[in-house]
Amino acid sequence: MNPKLVFWVPAALRTAVILAACALGGWMFGWVNGLILALIAMIALVFTQLSYLYQLSNWMDDPQSAKLPDGWGEWTNIFSRLYRMRREDEKNQTELTEWLARFRQAMHLLPDGVAIMDDVLFLEWCNPAAEQHLGLSNDRDKGMRVTNLVRNPDFMDYIILGRYEQPLTISFRERKLIVHIIPFENRRQILVTHDATETERIEEMRRDFIANASHELRTPLTVIVGFLEIAAQEGLDAATRAAHLKLMTEQGHRMQHLIEDMLTLSRLESVDYPMRPDPVDVGKLMDQLLREARALSAGKHEITMEVNGPDVVGSYEELHSAFGNLASNAVRYTPAGGKIHLIWKEYDGGVKFMVEDTGIGISPEHISRLTERFYRVDKSRSRETQGTGLGLAIVKHVLLRHGSTLQIKSEAGKGSTFIVCIPKTAIVAQQPELLLN
Repeated sequence: MNPKLVFWVPAALRTAVILAACALGGWMFGWVNGLILALIAMIALVFTQLSYLYQLSNWMDDPQSAKLPDGWGEWTNIFSRLYRMRREDEKNQTELTEWLARFRQAMHLLPDGVAIMDDVLFLEWCNPAAEQHLGLSNDRDKGMRVTNLVRNPDFMDYIILGRYEQPLTISFRERKLIVHIIPFENRRQILVTHDATETERIEEMRRDFIANASHELRTPLTVIVGFLEIAAQEGLDAATRAAHLKLMTEQGHRMQHLIEDMLTLSRLESVDYPMRPDPVDVGKLMDQLLREARALSAGKHEITMEVNGPDVVGSYEELHSAFGNLASNAVRYTPAGGKIHLIWKEYDGGVKFMVEDTGIGISPEHISRLTERFYRVDKSRSRETQGTGLGLAIVKHVLLRHGSTLQIKSEAGKGSTFIVCIPKTAIVAQQPELLLN
């Protein structure tokens, strides 16, 4: 039905009824009394409309606390529609509040920084990542110009030029940040920051690793190729040829050890190579380490062993690789006549494997970097001892996979002690399900 008819027909009928009642009163009591009765009826009708208008005005001033009346006539429909609109508005407000809470929670959990600015760069809101990246405070800095808060020349130039098509990379607060400004709406801009510090560090490590690996492989390859060129010439006596072959064999073994260590590191870091924990026979492992250390020493050192601790759960091969690296380093960097002591013992926090030596020792400034790949305290001496520079990096990754830690105590000229701390949870007695297998 036509909405106009819905409104006007009932109103006209109500007016007609009132007038008819007044006409009937005038016919019965006289026309003067009828007119007075009609005037009173119209005044009552107007007063009723004004009363509803007043209540509507009060409700519009405070829709939450004021109550809508039931109404009379068309006011019933008006108040019903207003009531439905208020209910829908409350429902929409609740949904909007929930979505806003979800949005803010998502923004808080984002690893990238997000800051919202107006058209003149005044801060309106930022998430915790932006606070951490740029040193902002959502409570303290709201309403302040971002250019006054982020003091960086490159960032200022980026803002002034307004060329936001490409992101900007800056160094700020000891971080490498990728900054991008995205205009949206007419008077809003979003400032997005991405912390590339770790990515940059990994990329630098990758470049250093490739450069170091190439350098380490180039030296033995140069020696082998040089000797092959000499050997191709005529006139070499048997003794010279034998000496050259010996040197080439040594360099070939050095390359082989380097490649094996690189493959071992790659395997330890791979997520596709999970560790399968099994009970490790510590007595067998320590005996094997002692034999290998004495074979490498060739009688030049006094090597002893002490075993006073339980078996542990882990990978026999990986622990043998890690402990073997520590023992072989002790042999390589201990002068002839020195002492090396291999220890396996239990303590309150678990089990310790220790390698003590009376070797050349290590200065304090080098200790924190010993587990870096290809890091050497003395490069010339490392090459003399046939070290690859990857042994302690392998040790670090093996211990990480076993939930263990490495401690290094050393003093230049007074020897070193390498301590592997294995947690108590790795002791076989703490793993009864493995004892049943």
